[in-house]
Amino acid sequence: MTNAELQQLTEQWSKEYFGREFTHKVFFNKRLKTTGGRYHLSDHHIDINPLMYTEFDLHNLRQVVLHELCHYHLHLLGMDYHHRSKEFKALLTQVGGSRYAPPTSKRKVNSKKKWHYICTGCGVEIARQRRFNTQRYICRRCGHKFILKN
Repeated sequence: MTNAELQQLTEQWSKEYFGREFTHKVFFNKRLKTTGGRYHLSDHHIDINPLMYTEFDLHNLRQVVLHELCHYHLHLLGMDYHHRSKEFKALLTQVGGSRYAPPTSKRKVNSKKKWHYICTGCGVEIARQRRFNTQRYICRRCGHKFILKN
């Protein structure tokens, strides 16, 4: 699907579901990884993650575009356009947009290494993302030193 086809579909869905014109630009943004789309408050254009169409289907793309159109139309009407607002939630359920985008294959998995330490006194095991100096810090439960398990 091209950006021109996406623009045409967005204008059609805006008229069909909201009864209002979409007069700004919408296009695919390959840099989006975890979100389905993004509405820009400054110039009112919408970015859509192309994986919402390539990894899923047109139905999922429509739900993501409707979600962004809810932000768009509420913002232009001067209403509260945030996710937490009653107006946004009501409009989203009315038009059938999705509240959350499904996870894509490009989403990063939290693969940070964990450092595991064991207290020499009470035997409590702790896991940290950063390594620390075992000669400097002691267990707050018993006051003994830690040893690195990894």
